[in-house]
Amino acid sequence: MSRTIHCSKLSIDAEGLDFAPWPGPLGQRIYAQISKPAWQQWLSHQTMLINEYRLNPLDPKARKYLGEEMEKFLFGGDVAKPTGYVDPDNEP
Repeated sequence: MSRTIHCSKLSIDAEGLDFAPWPGPLGQRIYAQISKPAWQQWLSHQTMLINEYRLNPLDPKARKYLGEEMEKFLFGGDVAKPTGYVDPDNEP
């Protein structure tokens, strides 16, 4: 059975996540306030960051960076795309 939450990112009522996707208090905050559609947006953004910056998700520095970017992306903050990034969906 799904649960409905008011998503902080999208400002809509939507289906909530099934479990906390990140450890600790940040994971609990995401579970309580972020919807499945918003989480999917983050996963796409995270994939772009990993690819553009050639990050290794097993590297502690990369995990710390991704955690910081995730919090900014989901809860507001200055989220910028990598310099020179061209969205493949918007190419001429």
